[in-house]
Amino acid sequence: MTGSLGTLAHGTGGSEPIRPTEPDATAAPDGTTLTRLDLRAMGAFAVNDPRVRALASRGAVPDRAVRDGARDILAAVQERGSSAVIELGRRHGGGMADGGLVIRRDELARAAAELDPVIRAAVDAAIANVRRFAATQRPSDTVTSIVPGVDIERRWVPVQRVGAYVPGGGAAYPSSLIMTVVPAQVAGVESIVVATPAASDGIVDAVLLGTAGVLGVDALIVAGGAQAIGALAFGLADLDIDPVDLIVGPGNAWVTAAKLELAGRTAIDLPAGPSEGMVIATPPADPDRVAADLLTQAEHGPDSPALLVTTDVEFADAVERSVRTRVGTAPRAGVLREALARHGRIVLVADVEAAVAIANAYAPEHLSIDVPDLEAAVRAIRNAGSVFVGPWAPESAGDYATGANHVLPTGGLARGCGPLAVETYGKFMQVQRISRDGLAALRPTIGTLATAEGLFAHREAVEMRFSADTTKLTEANRR
Repeated sequence: MTGSLGTLAHGTGGSEPIRPTEPDATAAPDGTTLTRLDLRAMGAFAVNDPRVRALASRGAVPDRAVRDGARDILAAVQERGSSAVIELGRRHGGGMADGGLVIRRDELARAAAELDPVIRAAVDAAIANVRRFAATQRPSDTVTSIVPGVDIERRWVPVQRVGAYVPGGGAAYPSSLIMTVVPAQVAGVESIVVATPAASDGIVDAVLLGTAGVLGVDALIVAGGAQAIGALAFGLADLDIDPVDLIVGPGNAWVTAAKLELAGRTAIDLPAGPSEGMVIATPPADPDRVAADLLTQAEHGPDSPALLVTTDVEFADAVERSVRTRVGTAPRAGVLREALARHGRIVLVADVEAAVAIANAYAPEHLSIDVPDLEAAVRAIRNAGSVFVGPWAPESAGDYATGANHVLPTGGLARGCGPLAVETYGKFMQVQRISRDGLAALRPTIGTLATAEGLFAHREAVEMRFSADTTKLTEANRR
């Protein structure tokens, strides 16, 4: 229930995208031949092809059975607290071998001190780059004068307490820990609690623990799946873990389902589906580089889409040959073959403009672009989580080192939202300052609209302030 590797990393876990019917497509059982859609004859109208629409209509919301199961788990955690989380960890995985549940700040600090110096240097560099980019994102307060005597302040306030879910189980992802915690710190969040599952042997990865210590998080809850989200949302009173105000971070279908169930009482960042990547490339791009970028996202898990959109058949053939060669020697060949067989695509289009239109319709989490006129193509993109420009911009650079956040919208959500950022960890509060003269200027508008809506107490709350009995009182509050 804590989920498999793959969709748990830099993208996020979730349900399988809708598979279209493709009568002109061929796919090898071993997944090393990518399914093709030849849309060149459609020209600019390729984006309207039903098969493209089917690909683009995938979603990030898990199926009903997972939602129902997550709801039951959350109810158990809310009712029984830490005992339920520990029991669910034994049943579904993700718990510590010794039955422990919370790792405190002092133990995390010891883990940080024990990090290999080379790993510590990489962790410090990644943190510094993410922090540098995040520092540019903190919103500013503003004050607007509507009319004389009516001033509205828009004040940005950080969330007080955040819970960050970091995927694990099949592998550990200290990079995702950095991506979820650093922007919260830059935002000014007072308290940060992390939840992550242990490996199958019940041990939490030493690098992840050390990274948590370097970051100075308050505590780490060792749990995965819906039970981990429940622990963050409801707290663990017997272990002095308070409920959080906001839950962020990538996860599998159970994590996503639990976040959606809690959205009415605890703020969340966004629901998310499998990690996904799209590459728009044409000659003279290097087919080997394109193949490598496709495998970057397919490596996350068997439900991760990897799509090439190109104008050239011979180029597509060369990419496919490179994919086949690379999969044959890859450490995670099984995952790659399954992901490519299920969700690998090569889409042939008439020109780059059509390729861009398909990218905007699909709204990929990761989009790599390697075409002759790079900046023209980039300017035309409006729907993507993170865009990688040119032959020297592999998606893995963004996953680990550039400083851009790798917690990104998937499942088409890039049409309406963006990456995890400092803004996610706060909200704007409106502060309205009104003088007597200001209210007098608004008085006719308030009275007319309140009367039209039949809300006479609203009107009276204004009118009574101007009555003879309250004139002296309001005079004292003119400023």
